This record gives sequence, structure tokens and C-alpha cells, in this order.
Amino acid sequence: MALPRFYCPEPVITGQIMALSAGVAHHALRVLRLEEGDKLILFDGNGGEFQATMARIGKSGATVVVERNLEIERESPLAITLAQAVCANEKMDWIVQKAVELGVYRIQPIVTKLSTVKLSEERAERRTKHWRQIVVSACEQCGRNRVPQVLPLISLSDWFGSQMEERKNLSNGDLPNSCFMLSPTAQKGLCDFRESSPITALTLLVGPEGGFTPEEESAALMIGFIPLRLGRRILRTESAALAAVAAIQALWGDY
Repeated sequence: MALPRFYCPEPVITGQIMALSAGVAHHALRVLRLEEGDKLILFDGNGGEFQATMARIGKSGATVVVERNLEIERESPLAITLAQAVCANEKMDWIVQKAVELGVYRIQPIVTKLSTVKLSEERAERRTKHWRQIVVSACEQCGRNRVPQVLPLISLSDWFGSQMEERKNLSNGDLPNSCFMLSPTAQKGLCDFRESSPITALTLLVGPEGGFTPEEESAALMIGFIPLRLGRRILRTESAALAAVAAIQALWGDY
């Protein structure tokens, strides 16, 4: 049986006795019912994981003894940035959770002209914090020891601007990351890129329920995004994102 895994944002050091945070302690003691002497796994997001033993349980919390460092990496060799148009709460939560399980390196939530979800600055901050918590939980469940970033919510036009700046600043002959935009009108699918050179970093742009406007698609093409179609059927945004990530991992990642 796999040992329970917990994320600790503070650095974990072999040999130390450390107190679990309130949230981790509650989950370990009240949900999983761990007891003194039980084994568990801790990870701090910097790679690798640590085996520990529950040392003391008290009214104020719990402490563990960190016993050994396990040099385990479960990251894909392909760094995928998923630029996902925000959608309804449950759908977006699902996309974030499953994208982490599928190995996405970074998530960039975006707002487009046809996005059905509009968030004030305060609500956007709350949602971003919520998505980051989902990412941590997904890492605990799927075994990842490096926590993917969830970047602050941004408009598509502003994000395009930042992408253009990044490309202008590239130096030393570095090439920009491969960039794909899902589009039901695209002429090419992933099978058309099977014979291409190995890719180590990739950006995938996925629109909202209503898709991108013609102006948004034109802007994406201007900065180098390649239109990509997933078969002959039109997929919902939450299906499209995850299907594309899985297929991309099969081509260039670790599937």
C-alpha cells in the first residue's frame, strides 16, 4: 500500500524533527487517521521526496522525524505550458487537476472575449489561490514532487503581448517554444508533426466554450501559434485541453 503523501512548502531536511502545518496535520490525523509510528512521505516542491515517521501527536498538532531523502523524479521531459481560457468553476477545477496528473509544467489561466466567466480582481485572486490548492492536492495524489505553477489570471491580449516580448528578448540563437492553438477549423492534427524534431518545451492554447474570435485567432497566428485540430469532432474545452495534453505527451513526453 502506498504511503500517504503531504506537501510541505518549507524546506524538508533529512534528520530533522519538524512540526506539520495545521492543514497537513488535520488531514493526516483527522482524515487519514495516522498514528504515532506510522510512515508517510513529505515533499517540498524542489524535487525528490522524504520518508518520515509520525513522532508525536498532541492537541496542538503533530511532529514527524524525517528519516531519508528519496531521489525520485516523476516529471515529464516535455515542459508543457497550458494556456487555458477560464470556464465554469467545476470544469476549470477539473482541467487544473487532470492537467497536473497528465504532467503539465505550468498553467496560465486567461480571459478571452467569449469567456463566459468574468472575474473581478478580488475574485480572480481567490480563484487562483483555489486552483493552486487543487494543484498541490493533485501532486500529493499522483506522486509529483515538483509543484506546477498557476500563473495569475490575465487577458488574452495582455498575454499575447507578453509572448511577443519574450520572443523579442530571445538571444544566443535560442528558438522560441513550440506553440499550438486548438482550433476546430485547423487543417493539421498532431499526426502531422510525428516526424518533427524532438520538442522539450511547448505552449498549448485552449479557448473557452464559445471558442476564439477571428481576431483572437489572427493575433495568435501573428505571433507564431500553429492551429491544431483534434480529429473531425468538436470537443468541449475541458475535453480538448486534456485530450491534447495526453496526445502531446505520447508524441514528445513520457507516455
